[in-house]
Amino acid sequence: MCGFCGEIRFDDRPIDLAALAAVNTVMEPRGPDASGLFQQGRVALGHRRLSIIDLSTHANQPMVDSDLGLTVAFNGCIYNYKQLRDELAGQGYRFFSHGDTEVVLKAFHAWGADCVQRFHGMFAFAVAERDSGRLTLVRDRLGIKPLYFAELSGGVRFASTLPALLAGGGIDTDLDPVALHHYMHFHAVVPAPYTILRGVRKLPPATIRVIEADGTTREHTYWAPTFETPPQERGLSFEDWQDRVLGALRTAVERRLVADVDVGVLLSGGLDSSLIVGLLAEGGQTGLNTFSVGFESVGDEAGDEFQYSDIIAQHYGTRHHKIHVDSASRLLPNLPSCIRAMAEPMVSHDVIGFFLLSQEVARHVKVVQSGQGADEVFGGYHWYPPMLESTDAATDYARVFCDRDHDEYLRAVHPRLHGDDYSRALIRAHFARPGAEAAVDKALRIDQLVMLVDDPVKRVDNMTMAWGLEARVPFLDHELVELAARIPAEHKLCDDGKCVLKAVGRRVIPKAVIDRPKGYFPVPALKYPRGDVLDMMRDAVTSQRARERQLFQPEYVQALLADPEAHITPLRGSKLWQVALLELWLQEHGV
Repeated sequence: MCGFCGEIRFDDRPIDLAALAAVNTVMEPRGPDASGLFQQGRVALGHRRLSIIDLSTHANQPMVDSDLGLTVAFNGCIYNYKQLRDELAGQGYRFFSHGDTEVVLKAFHAWGADCVQRFHGMFAFAVAERDSGRLTLVRDRLGIKPLYFAELSGGVRFASTLPALLAGGGIDTDLDPVALHHYMHFHAVVPAPYTILRGVRKLPPATIRVIEADGTTREHTYWAPTFETPPQERGLSFEDWQDRVLGALRTAVERRLVADVDVGVLLSGGLDSSLIVGLLAEGGQTGLNTFSVGFESVGDEAGDEFQYSDIIAQHYGTRHHKIHVDSASRLLPNLPSCIRAMAEPMVSHDVIGFFLLSQEVARHVKVVQSGQGADEVFGGYHWYPPMLESTDAATDYARVFCDRDHDEYLRAVHPRLHGDDYSRALIRAHFARPGAEAAVDKALRIDQLVMLVDDPVKRVDNMTMAWGLEARVPFLDHELVELAARIPAEHKLCDDGKCVLKAVGRRVIPKAVIDRPKGYFPVPALKYPRGDVLDMMRDAVTSQRARERQLFQPEYVQALLADPEAHITPLRGSKLWQVALLELWLQEHGV
């Protein structure tokens, strides 16, 4: 896990290496162990390294292979790199390091950009070809690793985070009206290629983007799950599907142990993270470090689920670490740093939880496994079961997922930012695509390929990497995702959802953490802002800078401030926090 950046020029102007160095410096938390810059012709690459595999300097980046005429900057982990290395060595390739980065470089030479089809892992990388001047940008299948880019006059600059690009200058920082509509409607999910800023775009997941030396660009999507049961699997019983899921999940968890450092687990006490701990213990892991976080309660809403994480920690004898956060001493003082760590504004209340948890975890380990993705892959959210009876899937999904309708949006934002109902148009278009016939599968597909990428996965990446911590997500193993997509809808949603995974869990872990009401990662202080937290939000949205920005209409902001607890989204989020966060994010990043 690391951060990288680069630039390609199509004109005769030299690359501004000082600007690129500034971009690279911003990403130091993602890679505190080493840094490097490399330029050849009209292409330059930068890298910040977090040493996980091959801790020696031989694996530093950008990695250059002069014999092959290739240079790579890579972020992520290829879990099957040893097998690929053996295959490449059998073809005559010689290696000077022992990590996965050089395997990416050699694999690209051997098989071209299609080498990604052979990779099991999470990754984003850039490969520069010396002889042709060509640059190839790649992102993993489920967008676990980020990659942003900005079109410059006569070139393109790219980086692992949006704020890093801002440090290089020359970026159009006007708000993008389409992205703003998604932010305000789609629970702050801004789908690729958009970002909240007009001048920055992001590479979509499962995408290969090839940039020729003259600026000619082409890109294609190399992977997508198919949500249908093939003929040869239609006769499988519910127990058969359990067996297949358990086998695939065991493999996914085992793959993510590949490291030259210890691997821990973020343990919420729910089914997903508990299953990871159980399978690791089943596989012989002992002395496992597990980590949980909790917040103070507000009113009747509990702020932690320690009672459940304690069950798992005690059952498996883990080295369990609990961090408790109260808003006065920890939450408010750390919010500015948390917001600076966001590549894009993320409204989910638990973002500060992951930030503070990651700070604690990084004191003990450099790698953790996390349960993100299980709800989107196995049907764990409350909006999935009603989809079984839906006759208008796109409308029903929007009603339970979207934060507000278009009329409210027009009342909320300044008229200069008004436009079409982009978010519901996105949902309708996505639901109309072939490859998913059942309404619930249409919902699962958009959540996996859009929502998951730009909410839970991005949140975990940003908050862990803020402390130089690598998070691995076994539920997003692409073979497991493909398998889950093939499971018939009725097996996904019985038992109030997540049916197959719950059945698998009962084979492995204590039932007490399965047969209970579904929990979330609660941060009540942001959902129901009071006292100092409310004052902080009020100061942000009524500041002189906010008024000058002409982003939100004053009447709408005052209505939120007058009774913030009355303005809650269908997904139980605070509309005031959503508005305040965007302003705070823009201010923290100098926009």
